[in-house]
Amino acid sequence: MRRFLNFFVGAYCGLIVGAVAALLLAPMTGRELQSQSRIRAEVIAAEVRKAYEDKERELKDYLESLKAPRLAP
Repeated sequence: MRRFLNFFVGAYCGLIVGAVAALLLAPMTGRELQSQSRIRAEVIAAEVRKAYEDKERELKDYLESLKAPRLAP
């Protein structure tokens, strides 16, 4: 039980020290970080959407090529 308590206290202290260090060493304010994160998320979402549309178009074209009647040699 004592080992668990020691581990818990150490983990909690590490959490506090890490949070304080992150706040003090952050290169920008919270609002700036949120804005930048939002912009990055929008860019990633747009890229995923474009990749989805491209792949969908490619698969539809492939499906149409499979449906097209083939002439026997």
